[in-house]
Amino acid sequence: MSSIKLTKLEKIGFGAGDMSVNVVISSMFLIMTFFYTDVFGLKPEDLATMLLVVRLLDAVTDPLMGLATDHTKTRWGRYRPYFLFLSVPFGLSVFLTFSTPDFDYNMKLVWAYATYIFVTIMFTGVTIPYISLIGVLTDDPKERLSANGYRLFCAKIAAFLVTIVVPLLANAEFWQGDTAAGYQAAMGLMAFIGTALLLFCFATTKERIAHQVDNRSLLQQIKILMRNDQWLILASVCLLGTIGYAVRSAVALYYAKYYLGGDAQFQSLFLSISVGAAILAMVASTYITKSYCKVKLFRFSQIAVGAISVLMFFAVQPGDFVLALILYFALSFVVDLHAPVFWSAIAEAVDYGEVKNNNRVSGIAYGGITFFQKAGMGIAGWLVGTLLAFYGYQADQQQTAQALYGIALMLCVIPGAFHTLVGFIMYKYVITDDYYEGLKPELKTLSNQSPA
Repeated sequence: MSSIKLTKLEKIGFGAGDMSVNVVISSMFLIMTFFYTDVFGLKPEDLATMLLVVRLLDAVTDPLMGLATDHTKTRWGRYRPYFLFLSVPFGLSVFLTFSTPDFDYNMKLVWAYATYIFVTIMFTGVTIPYISLIGVLTDDPKERLSANGYRLFCAKIAAFLVTIVVPLLANAEFWQGDTAAGYQAAMGLMAFIGTALLLFCFATTKERIAHQVDNRSLLQQIKILMRNDQWLILASVCLLGTIGYAVRSAVALYYAKYYLGGDAQFQSLFLSISVGAAILAMVASTYITKSYCKVKLFRFSQIAVGAISVLMFFAVQPGDFVLALILYFALSFVVDLHAPVFWSAIAEAVDYGEVKNNNRVSGIAYGGITFFQKAGMGIAGWLVGTLLAFYGYQADQQQTAQALYGIALMLCVIPGAFHTLVGFIMYKYVITDDYYEGLKPELKTLSNQSPA
């Protein structure tokens, strides 16, 4: 099996795709919960139910999308056509989700459900093909890791746009006190940028590797996938890690505003510093893994997140702005050291499964990972909404000591526990670079045996 090198332009184009989808991911992680409670006006308990219920759709849409990509064959390839044809509906769904109509509460709840379902379906429609794309761009694990470094760097740029540009554009002072109109305009701009980036990704990437798709039923493919022990490890890691990451991210704005008592500028700084740390982590991870085992980095970084989280919970008190920024920067840096490793590992786990089971189930494998990611986001959203209600949170009011305790717990200890568990689970993962090099001759043999 030859090693295919990617140009810098193609890596940037590949990264642009993740920058686009991260307009949605970053919004969901960083501002959506706050938007729904403090701007849109949903009760925390209603928000918790909606975030969980809508995610049940992913039990159908994610596997079906994975199956659809397996049966797609066009002159543009298997995955890229979805970027071309779904880019505009994707952008429209983002715009509508952050629009607040002048309805009564019940009708606003209906609107929230409808638009959240719409953006979820569109997100699936572009994300499943996107995360599958790396497997057909190149067969070189170093190139995949490098491309995922570009990808995750671009994703954090999207997060910067959401955390800096959106709060500035949504400032009520620019909209005669109408914060809802500000969010609609700001996220409308993000939606336009996301659409353009998807089209750029389509134009600058090329599918080179054609895998023989296993023409089996969805149930048969799931059964095959369940025999891939390394994929199962990544799926469980994705679920637990996403819960931890999403809980922390969703609560960050509440923590900065209510627990620390920061003004709007500090709130933006608090969110932005975590994104800046994550960008540096992407660069650091790329360099570290050139000389250090990527799997060990994955394990140790996640266990370290747990330790830093506990330290932050006990060390930071209300008003400790500087200490909070320092520890949140450290936490955000360490937690994202694993990210390029994880996303490159999925393609390698698919190849591992092909060798182990003599059958390749690519689309459903990638679709399954995205399902667990979004399931984690749904569980995290439900958990945050439920705990906000449990601890007595009241939107845009001075919070009780109990509510502040709950917010601090959700930013620090609860996510830290999930990340620590992820670190220990990764001791079961065995596909290092050396291990994967040993798989390549067997993959070549299987490829030669497959019918043209």
